[in-house]
Amino acid sequence: MSEHPPAPVQMSRTTAILLAVLLPLGTLTVVGLMALWPTGERLVTGIVDVETEYPTAVVETTVAETCAGTGEDRRADGSIPGEVACTLVTAQVDTGDAAGRTVEVWAPATVRADEVPAGTRIVLARYVATADEPEVWAWQDFARGIPLTALAVAFAVVVTAVAGFRGIRALIGLALAFVVIAVFMIPALLEGRDPLMVGLTGSSAIMFVVLYLAHGFSRRTTAALLGTMAGLGVTAVLGVVAAHTARLTGISTEEGYRLAMLTGNLDGQALRGLFLCGVVLAGLGVLNDVTITQASAVWELRAADPNATRTDLFKGGMRIGRDHIASTVYTIAFAYAGAALPILLLLNIYQMPLGQTLGSGEFAEEIARTLVGSIGLVLAIPLTTAIAALVVTREAALQDQGAHGHGHGHAGFTAPAAQVQQTAPGPDRQARPGDPDQR
Repeated sequence: MSEHPPAPVQMSRTTAILLAVLLPLGTLTVVGLMALWPTGERLVTGIVDVETEYPTAVVETTVAETCAGTGEDRRADGSIPGEVACTLVTAQVDTGDAAGRTVEVWAPATVRADEVPAGTRIVLARYVATADEPEVWAWQDFARGIPLTALAVAFAVVVTAVAGFRGIRALIGLALAFVVIAVFMIPALLEGRDPLMVGLTGSSAIMFVVLYLAHGFSRRTTAALLGTMAGLGVTAVLGVVAAHTARLTGISTEEGYRLAMLTGNLDGQALRGLFLCGVVLAGLGVLNDVTITQASAVWELRAADPNATRTDLFKGGMRIGRDHIASTVYTIAFAYAGAALPILLLLNIYQMPLGQTLGSGEFAEEIARTLVGSIGLVLAIPLTTAIAALVVTREAALQDQGAHGHGHGHAGFTAPAAQVQQTAPGPDRQARPGDPDQR
């Protein structure tokens, strides 16, 4: 019997192979962060030089009055009524330098007096006085901080109650992901950095943090991470092809045009890149979901059947993956349909032909974003399944090989799993930690 079982050395061989693939990806991510890190010099040049503050206020009274009709009150036939009902709101400012002051503002045409009772919290826009213009107060929006915070707390409580400590780690990872978006990605985009590279670098950094933080450092998590990276690469390539072949400019909406005006990028090249960055970022969440699921499924299949071969594990994992693909495709489609429902209704009222509707700029971008992300998602499933099957079987083979030691064959020999399981320490042989009975 060998005095130096090779299990520890051979077990590290799988880890070495994974690290040989993972370390270059991590190094590229760090280099990308350093090269693209924002310096604070934004390209925004079109903002009017008027200092604006957004304090909150508490409504004291509301008065329904009659005002002259405007474009906001346009009827279905296109005419503008001479008089409409409007709402004058009196509110006391409770934040900012003007805290304690009482101001009057007109509510938007869609907000009636009974919708703004006393005690309602709202957000105001305060345009600070200049040498040429007096101070102006205007209605901005309802203050929704309290209900949204309550929802966030409820979400955190439910996740923690169901998922335990792993749920807490996932929430921390989610918070760190938003930090990456807010501190790195958005400032870098506003400084004119290459949007696609910003998207890939930021997404890669998010995946490294989120996956290992939520699921721990393991071969299973690494397999899922490699599958996610592969899916992101496919998504980026297909996004570039779709953006150029479909001539997606990124200026199909009012927000896109306004952004182009403020940043001076009316040629559309930068906003096309912004579209690509959005495609990559939008694919993160779903990719993370399916790759972790696939890796976990392969490991569970191996635990249920230690004799399963790589082919068996791949086929079993793909049976699970196909169901996941079907449900995820539905999720993506319905999520977009729900978000775009007002636009769908409006286009139906306009009675535009279906072909022209789907080919219009705004819909074309969303369709391309959805389809490109879905293709990357679908391809990530077999890639992750294959990687996981390869890693888990190699890991088990090295465990078996280490358990038998040099006395049972050369270094490349791997005994069948069934034979290893049936091998028990005899009366003249001491059990070693590497034996199956001691696992």
